[in-house]
Amino acid sequence: MSRLQELRDRIASREARIGVIGQGYVGLPLAIEFAKAGFQVTGLDIDAEKIRSLESGVSYIEDVPSEDVAREQAAGRFHATSDLSELAKLDVINICVPTPLTRTKDPDVSHMAKAVEDIRRRLRSGQLIILGSTTYPGTTHDLFVPMLEESGLAVGEDFALAFSPERIDPANKKFAVRDVPKVVGGETPLCTDLAAALFGTIFETVVRVSSSQSAEMVKLLENTFRAINIGLVNEVALMCERLGLDVWEVIDAAATKPYGFMKFQPGPGLGGHCIPVDPSYLSWKMKSLNFPARFIDLATDINGRMPEHVADRVATLLNHDRLAVNGANILILGVAYKKDVGDMRESPALDVIKLLAEKGAAISYHDPHVKECSIEGTVYKNTDLSDEAVAAADLVVILTDHTAIDYEKLVAKAHGVFDTRNATAGVQANRDKITKL
Repeated sequence: MSRLQELRDRIASREARIGVIGQGYVGLPLAIEFAKAGFQVTGLDIDAEKIRSLESGVSYIEDVPSEDVAREQAAGRFHATSDLSELAKLDVINICVPTPLTRTKDPDVSHMAKAVEDIRRRLRSGQLIILGSTTYPGTTHDLFVPMLEESGLAVGEDFALAFSPERIDPANKKFAVRDVPKVVGGETPLCTDLAAALFGTIFETVVRVSSSQSAEMVKLLENTFRAINIGLVNEVALMCERLGLDVWEVIDAAATKPYGFMKFQPGPGLGGHCIPVDPSYLSWKMKSLNFPARFIDLATDINGRMPEHVADRVATLLNHDRLAVNGANILILGVAYKKDVGDMRESPALDVIKLLAEKGAAISYHDPHVKECSIEGTVYKNTDLSDEAVAAADLVVILTDHTAIDYEKLVAKAHGVFDTRNATAGVQANRDKITKL
């Protein structure tokens, strides 16, 4: 029996030792799920502060309770380290590291390449390597297979390699990690089988595709679909403004159709690591093949202009009150990219704040999930949402619709509210103070 065939048995008996490189919004939830399933799990990260936090049983990810980390650690099923020598001891290694864009909007797979190189130096027969970080189709096969085979070991014979895109949705209370089907594509059928067997221990459903390239494309399609539809509804919001219509009323009415329509909502722009970034990975790949991704480029342009549109609307609203942006006191509600999380990656709120600050506005913000943020070298600290703070603002701008905020009370105390998220939909009184996107 080969070492890879032995690995299948070790996975089934929960004897396989699991490693997860990257203990962020994707890696930590995955590591804890494997530990809950009975595996011994090692979480690896270069961030010493994260390691100290996890080793003390404290989670910094809102979707992962500290109690879960402490319990799995106390049971000996989870520990965190920055010691890369432990890679050689692991049977399965998941890579969950950032894959951002460069300043020129080109894919940056350097973090993933570094992780693969760290593995290559310690690669041994019988290991399964699974890439989960978003990337362009062909990355696993064209870039990382040759890197790993420099070890002298052959993929599909000595070691297994697969791609399985992450589908983490922070703050989603309806779908837990294990509830979302897990897509898997390996370099060989055996690679796919082993990765599917592994994920079958923690996911209710595992979806196999024919190759790592297909699995990479699945992730890009999912988020490109969302980005393009958000771009469409953002443009509809601009149309409705010109037509004097309430875009939220139009969307809600259209959503009553039981077929042929999927509800997307406009906003101040795109945020999070995936939706603003993933379509650019696909667009970049297709340009290298001389194929223009016109839908992607158009949606990227529309979504990218939304923060500027919001800043212009703020200026117009202040002008109606005979106020200039320069010197105006503006209270921003929400700097996270989506409601009920503290994740600020690619948050459009940061772009709106930057634009307004450049025009001379005095900016303060309130976000129950973010203690402070730095924008262009300026550090902003969270402001208590007191009646005095709200009343002191010339305009309150809602950029993230956190559920912990009492919007009825907010509107009552505010001079005016610009709502880019339809957070005030349920407010009954003082609606004349509200302007919507």
